[in-house]
This record gives sequence, structure tokens and C-alpha cells, in this order.
Amino acid sequence: MNLRGLDELTGVPEPAWPELVSKVSSATVPLEIVPVDPALGRATLLQLQVTARSYLGAFALHCGGLLLDDGWLRVFGSATPRNPHGLPSLARVNGFPDAFDPDWRPEAGLVLAWDVIGGVFALNGPDPAALGRPGRPGEVVYFAPDTLGWVALDVPHSAWFDWLLTGGPAAFYRPVRWPDWRAETRALATAAEGLSVIPPLWSREARADLPGTSRRPVPMVELLELHQDYARQLTGADPGFLGETAGSA
Repeated sequence: MNLRGLDELTGVPEPAWPELVSKVSSATVPLEIVPVDPALGRATLLQLQVTARSYLGAFALHCGGLLLDDGWLRVFGSATPRNPHGLPSLARVNGFPDAFDPDWRPEAGLVLAWDVIGGVFALNGPDPAALGRPGRPGEVVYFAPDTLGWVALDVPHSAWFDWLLTGGPAAFYRPVRWPDWRAETRALATAAEGLSVIPPLWSREARADLPGTSRRPVPMVELLELHQDYARQLTGADPGFLGETAGSA
């Protein structure tokens, strides 16, 4: 593999960041930008080995993350430690090595975002079929807590990012949003928390009466582990890596 240095990854013609800034500024969904740690951004770009000409590279280099729809959806970037919302970084969530390791790759797929109900957006790695995941390499997939399985979105990262900013999640999440979802999401103490729904979203009871379910804040680590356990027990399939949750560096 031909490894590229930081200067080669950043010194590209037509970097994507100005385009991303324009799209974020004109987004049709409520969002908040999380402060970036520039040193972490450079280290993340180097480990990813993608250039700043791509949306993924530009976002990792220049942005700490995004909170969409009052924090319902959390998109990971290079968040500064102790950021106001406690959002973990892309590097932390994906278990990047502490120092650049030319042999390390996120073979299980790169976790891009979590939502408040424990859903996970991930970028497929080189062989998704070997991991039991749908879609093609380099496409975005979603682990759905209401089906306990992965769903192919059939789009690359750039198209997924555009979809986020232009209102796509509104229809996508309509079946799993109850009347007070926005207020309950906004009330969470940190972006490292999610909402546990009882009866679970995959249950017949929740599908019949979603507003009648009860919700309580829980650490994301607890919510993701619960969904993994449900998936193994009820579907016989292990969803695999859904992201690490310890710390926020």
C-alpha cells in the first residue's frame, strides 16, 4: 500500500471543505457544530489515509462533529476534548490507535454517526459480505434498532452527507419518533447518552403504540450493548462493531 503523508493528504486541488461549509450553512435541518481539535483532525486524516478533497477527509480535518435535530443524530468528527456536548470523536468511536499505525484499518467499517435511539450509520469496509452486512464497499449502511439488523442505504458517504443536511432523516425516522421526541432529546445531559425505549422499538407493542412507550436516558454504551444482545438472541445474527463509547478524546 502506498502510504501518503499529511502534506499530500491536505495539499490537494479543490478541497471539499468550502463546499461543506456552504452546505452546512444552508442546511434545512436544525444543527449545531461541535468545536474541532485541529491536531486530532490532522492525526485522524493521516490514519484514514483519505484526502481533504473528499467529504470524509475534509470533515474529519476541519469539524468536531454535528448535532442534528437537537441532538437526535450525532455525526462524528475530530471533536475537541471536553467539548460542551460530550460528543466523542470519530477516532475514539472507531478505536483508532493512539499514534499513527500504517497497518491499522477499520476493517469492520467506519462508524460515522449514532442516533439517540441507538441506531448506527457506518461506512462499509472492503468486504461487507464477510461481516454479514449489506451494500457494497464504500457505501453507508444503517443498524436499525427497530429491526435489529443492518440496512443498505445504497449511497456513498458524500451523498449520505447531503441527505443529512437536506431533510432526509425526517422521513427516515418518522416511524420511530413519538410526539415529544425533540424535547426528550434536547433534555439529555450529554451526546454520550441515548434514550432507552420500553417496550423496545422492535416489539409489537411499540409498533402498535409508540407514544405509549416509556423512555429513559442511558449511556450509549449501555444502549448499543443492549441492541447487540437483542440482535444475537432474536435474530441469531451478531451486528458486530457498533462503535466504542469510552471517553471523548
